[in-house]
Amino acid sequence: MTELNGDAQTMSLVAFTAVATITLLLCVMTGPDRDDLDEFYTGYRSLSPLRNGLAIAGDYISAATVLGTGGVIALYGQDGVVLALSTALSLMLLMFLLAEPLRNAGRFTMGDALARRMPGRTVRITACAVTIAALLPLMLVQLAGTGQLIAFLLGFSGDSVQTGCMVGMGILMISYAIIGGMKGTALIQILKIVMLLGSGSVIALLVLHRFDWNPGALFDAAAAGSGAGDAFLHSGLQFSHSPHPGLDMISTQLAVVLGGACLPHITMRMYTASNAREVRRSMSWAVSGVALFVLVITIVGFGATALIGRAMITGVDPQGNTAYLLGARAAFGQDVSMVETLLFTTVTTSIFLTVLASVAGMILACANSLAHDVFAARARDMTPRREMLIARLSALAVGVPTILLAAQVQHRSLQPLVTLAFCIGASALAPALVYSLFWRRYTRTGLLCTLIGGTLSVLVLMPGTNLVSGSPVSAFPDADFNWFPYTTTGLVTVPLGFALGWLGTLASGRRKAEEQRHQYEAVEGWILAGAVRRGD
Repeated sequence: MTELNGDAQTMSLVAFTAVATITLLLCVMTGPDRDDLDEFYTGYRSLSPLRNGLAIAGDYISAATVLGTGGVIALYGQDGVVLALSTALSLMLLMFLLAEPLRNAGRFTMGDALARRMPGRTVRITACAVTIAALLPLMLVQLAGTGQLIAFLLGFSGDSVQTGCMVGMGILMISYAIIGGMKGTALIQILKIVMLLGSGSVIALLVLHRFDWNPGALFDAAAAGSGAGDAFLHSGLQFSHSPHPGLDMISTQLAVVLGGACLPHITMRMYTASNAREVRRSMSWAVSGVALFVLVITIVGFGATALIGRAMITGVDPQGNTAYLLGARAAFGQDVSMVETLLFTTVTTSIFLTVLASVAGMILACANSLAHDVFAARARDMTPRREMLIARLSALAVGVPTILLAAQVQHRSLQPLVTLAFCIGASALAPALVYSLFWRRYTRTGLLCTLIGGTLSVLVLMPGTNLVSGSPVSAFPDADFNWFPYTTTGLVTVPLGFALGWLGTLASGRRKAEEQRHQYEAVEGWILAGAVRRGD
């Protein structure tokens, strides 16, 4: 069960080659003109709500989400389901609280939204730095896991082959961002999410069919296969070795709910909607797609544990990252027909496309921020053609070091990097966006304290967690410098991020706060409702 047969490997190789070729052609065909910034950054806001919503869902459901969350569900049961539900809740938070003001306040990047009230290069450069700090760990995770995943699917072995696969994938991802821009990557995200949800739904139905359409029987079999018994179906198994399991779970959920909604490659999709009504409709489609994904991955994750057992899952990957693929394979039973092999190839291709699309979107977000917030903001007379050239060079400048770094970490546990990204999103970006969009007295000092202080607090505390050292599945299993009592930093750094913004605003003085209040009132109608003041 842990190795694919020759037919599946051959079909997967053909499918991967075809998908890489077709998606690259799509980017070439839909790529922007050399001097059209609106097309490169937003795709002219020409996507319908359905297509934009699918693109948002595609950006949100990354390869780390599919493989990582599927593994947590398969290994820890209810804790994994809560994690999956938290991802859906995070997108709902973005939909109801931030999506419309973000779309109104920003133009191309998160730096635009933050600088709406507080113009200046310092704010934009800081926003760019935090954008890269939040997305670089996620890009490393997905690129580093790519080589092992492709080797597993195609039956390759050897570190050099895995590294070669990873480099090839990285070059493709950079090409998508450089050639396709926002519209090209959106089309790839749409194709990815349709394939992922379509194939996943079929696999989920096959899993339920194996248990006579009785979810209770599936859950009982999964509990038996987990080796943990009834604890698999109750909260706390994932953090059972933590000194504070309840607080540890709260800390994790806090990071996921707040961090996932505010990561820059997600928020940049808000700027592709033509108006407030369109962004609401887009988010409705996105939430629906993510909700369906949560249902699918829950069934497939439980199915993997029920059909092949926890021991076999951890034997392939101690983190459980291949559980989704193993569960899909096990759903067919022992005798696999050509039709079932074709369906499984669709599943593997959707995972392959998920990796490509996810990292391409993140590279684009970083490149856009570098070009627009750092270089274009410095040169006020920069032409659109020159800015687009800089954006494409920035994609190269971000992508190449990411590939090199991923090669260095590919054989270590990557969970700390995923957690780091979400914690930065929750501790720095979420407070900055909430305060900037809704607090009238928020000052530039408060904003900088939030962004810099929230990010640094996560970077200081994360090395002390048990994800980095002190356990057999940590990034450094042979070392033990674990001094922070929680798995994630969210319980400490999220309140700290909000507190730093408040304290920084107080430190600015009453006069500065009043100035900011007047400046906010000048744009309040536009930010909250998209309305232009009379006389503007």
